[in-house]
Amino acid sequence: MPDPGSGRTPAVDAAIESELRLLDPDVRVSPELFGALLHPEFREFGASGACWDRASIVRVLMASKDPGTTPITTSRMRGVQLADDLVHLTFDTSDGGRRAHRSSLWRRTEGGWQLWFHQATPFDGTAGLSR
Repeated sequence: MPDPGSGRTPAVDAAIESELRLLDPDVRVSPELFGALLHPEFREFGASGACWDRASIVRVLMASKDPGTTPITTSRMRGVQLADDLVHLTFDTSDGGRRAHRSSLWRRTEGGWQLWFHQATPFDGTAGLSR
């Protein structure tokens, strides 16, 4: 049931909290913490155009010279609960001058909320937004 003041459900709040944890520099340098937030069937279509699964994204992030130590800022985060165990989030990020529209699907599992699917699309300041 949505919170009457915000229209958000506890599930949406939990997914947002989990998404923000994924962006936390302390989480991004730990394969255990980062991997625990990813569903075993995780897939991503990255802003670079690359396709990732759970093992490959953890491996690449941990091998990176900067595995997320640069702060990533978020804006316009919104969520919709699609089912009891599924939440869709949309938001924008800015990371060292790179900006992206992002879409995430979070699934509730026995271990908590885990990211099941993520897509990022780069954009610049001239890109308009339709509502």
